[in-house]
Amino acid sequence: MKHGKKYNEAAKLVDRSVFYETGDAVALVKKTASAKFDETVEVHIRTGCDGRHAEQQIRGAVVLPNGTGKTVKVLVFAKGDKINEAEAAGADYVGGDELIPKIQNDGWLDFDVVVATPDMMGVVGRLGKVLGPKGLMPNPKAGTVTMDVTKAINDIKAGKIEYRLDKANIIHVPVGKVSFTDEQLKENVTALMDAIVKAKPSSLKGQYLRSITLATTMGPGVKVSVAQF
Repeated sequence: MKHGKKYNEAAKLVDRSVFYETGDAVALVKKTASAKFDETVEVHIRTGCDGRHAEQQIRGAVVLPNGTGKTVKVLVFAKGDKINEAEAAGADYVGGDELIPKIQNDGWLDFDVVVATPDMMGVVGRLGKVLGPKGLMPNPKAGTVTMDVTKAINDIKAGKIEYRLDKANIIHVPVGKVSFTDEQLKENVTALMDAIVKAKPSSLKGQYLRSITLATTMGPGVKVSVAQF
């Protein structure tokens, strides 16, 4: 794969043979950011899990202490009193059946997270083919299927992010922006890693965390020491 001049210059700052401690990796990743916009900092974790086995599927959520730096739009499926509760808690969109054709037929997807009360999952289930592949389907493990819509919305707006295995058994998660301080990014990475370490499947044999890489949207990857976690 060919990379541009800026990427190649940034890549020279990274020693590919070194596994950096979190603080050093954060400082280095910030140095390698060269885009004109505020790049997102992402963590990519390669696991020893086999996602084909249900008991080795990792999925959950964690509230990053310093948020993600992104304004998140929340859609809530609710009815009755829960509609007013969701609106009062700051949901960007609230509705029920009437939203189905808008999403299914008109391709409306102007939201980042979907929350649903359990009694609305029958309705939301009809959107499985649209929301599922985009990772937007509400899920009890991620705290997005709940009667406590206020807490769900507050957590999401405060910087709650979901993590899950992709098809290659890797977890990809945004942990902030380049404009964050080193300390803010380090705290976010640590909070994420604590949650993922706790989520280790009990049935897993062998090494759980194979590799951890920190990178900006456009920058080279920096290897993070697995041993510290």
